[in-house]
Amino acid sequence: MSKFTHHIFVCGKCKPPKHLRDGKHDPGKLRAALKKEIKQLGLKADVRANDSGCLDQCDDGQVIVIYPQAIWYGGVTEADVDRIIHETILGGKILEDLVIPSERLRCGKKAKASDSASSESSPSS
Repeated sequence: MSKFTHHIFVCGKCKPPKHLRDGKHDPGKLRAALKKEIKQLGLKADVRANDSGCLDQCDDGQVIVIYPQAIWYGGVTEADVDRIIHETILGGKILEDLVIPSERLRCGKKAKASDSASSESSPSS
């Protein structure tokens, strides 16, 4: 069995902040739309769309992350699925209007901050 060329994780746990709760935040529908497009294009052997746990980016609306490319998209709706599959997955193009800028990504920041704090407070031998 070969590896997936793309693995799309759809945040299924986080809720958007109140100002973004417009009734369009439905990770189940977004994942279903991704899976439908993947299947229609015959990409099931190479591309997978899964629910994820919390991706810790709730301020960015509905979030997906595409691995192994580590592409983080925020504010994603079902209307974006065609572009994501055709332009990013098949075409390799990053959709700048959906990208979460790296300085806003929260992944690893808490761990790094606590690691440096614990190393500073550890007594030297």
